[in-house]
Amino acid sequence: MPQTTEHPATEPNPPEFVLGEFRRTLDDRYRLSIPGALIEALEADAAECILAKERPGCLSLWNAPRWQAKLDEGIGLVERKMRSGRLEGRLTQVQLLGRLLSTRHKNVQLAGKGRLLVPEGFREFLRVEPGAEVILVGAAICLEIWHPRAWLRHLGREMVGFRTLFDELSG
Repeated sequence: MPQTTEHPATEPNPPEFVLGEFRRTLDDRYRLSIPGALIEALEADAAECILAKERPGCLSLWNAPRWQAKLDEGIGLVERKMRSGRLEGRLTQVQLLGRLLSTRHKNVQLAGKGRLLVPEGFREFLRVEPGAEVILVGAAICLEIWHPRAWLRHLGREMVGFRTLFDELSG
């Protein structure tokens, strides 16, 4: 499940929803072009994006300042809990969190025309070879890059609950 990000009511400009589904092909150097509308919705400039591992066959692309603010907030909370002793007996979980944080995300730059180079380590996680197709999906707060079979499996599981989810979030 993509990581959700809450934006407080005091945030001056809440992000625009990132929506849409696009098919793209990875070139022989693991690059793909991202539609301009998706880049604009992310409010991402060429120097400030985060690529994250979500689940096998799925990566996500985030607005870097927004991602970093949430990450810093969460890490700060964990550090305060550790200092106060509230995570005593849970060091194995803290280590696991550290390992996952160490490998989960990477700063990336979008080259001209919105081209993203999928870095080593993320390529294997996405499970797509050069010349293969990927699916770009707007996930409201980020852009997801999916292996086509993983996307169809995920969509098949989740679409049945769409109406309930929509009603809960919009009601």
